[in-house]
Amino acid sequence: MATAVDSPPDKTVTRSAVGLVPASVLGAAFLIAAVVLVGYGIPRLVAALPEVGGFVNTGLRYGVQVAAVVALVVLVYRTAGANAPRGFRGGVFLTLCCAFVTFFVARAVGRWFEQSGFVGQVVTAAVLAGLLFGSYRLLTGGRGRRWMLALERQGWFSTFSYKRSQGQRVRKWTMIGILLVGGSGVYALVHQDMLPYGDWAPSIPFAGVNLPLLVDIHYTAPILLAALTVWVAWRAVNVPTFTDFLIATEAEMNKVSWTPLRKLVRDTVVVLVFTAMLTGFLLAMDIFWGWGLSQAGVLPPKPEKKNQDLTGQKADW
Repeated sequence: MATAVDSPPDKTVTRSAVGLVPASVLGAAFLIAAVVLVGYGIPRLVAALPEVGGFVNTGLRYGVQVAAVVALVVLVYRTAGANAPRGFRGGVFLTLCCAFVTFFVARAVGRWFEQSGFVGQVVTAAVLAGLLFGSYRLLTGGRGRRWMLALERQGWFSTFSYKRSQGQRVRKWTMIGILLVGGSGVYALVHQDMLPYGDWAPSIPFAGVNLPLLVDIHYTAPILLAALTVWVAWRAVNVPTFTDFLIATEAEMNKVSWTPLRKLVRDTVVVLVFTAMLTGFLLAMDIFWGWGLSQAGVLPPKPEKKNQDLTGQKADW
């Protein structure tokens, strides 16, 4: 007699029905729109409100910006957190890179040929079409998919900590080194006034319009670069391959027998004194043998210095 057995519920995470490339394109478009909204839309909206006070308006602006960033992060996590296809984060990053390269290269070509009229428009359109086609081939090809999966596998866009209890000393100093390098660059940008003042709204060639992206680029860019430096410093010491190298390095350093400070100072003094004595001995031997061989006629005598006048020029013969 057959008995019906209830199968346990399937606990497998349901993957999104959207493919990797369409999901990556949608994610990149959403991210660009979010950056424009937080970096340009909200500050302009707050600036349009009645002036209450400089401190109040500034606090309101940053408070709304932070709240918008948190809301967007929660929205992205709720929408594509567990249901995102594998390699989604790497795909979004690669799509953004393709979009930025396409935009800025095509814009540079357009500005270069902007005064050429119809010929410049044709050249710019051809370059733009070529860049778009190359981006499409990269994103839909096997190499692009491998890059997306590799970026996701290395964990550059995730918050997990790889073997957090191991190699803490070396990882800490590695983070400090990355922060010092990135912080020095940010300080140089601000201190040397390398960034222009005002909003960042790059012009579109042949259209006569500007594309608003960020306000107060002199202050916004250093903040974004500082945040990026902190993120890269923390993620770099949590990439599995690099983290395993750091852990192995600290394990080998722990095997080193370090010399006590007192013995190190004593040995250093002995080496310096011996080096000075050997240098003096070699100098004395060089002077003695040079003088002796010169007196014996083996070595030619030293040439006499030519007379010079008071102005420092050589005297006439």
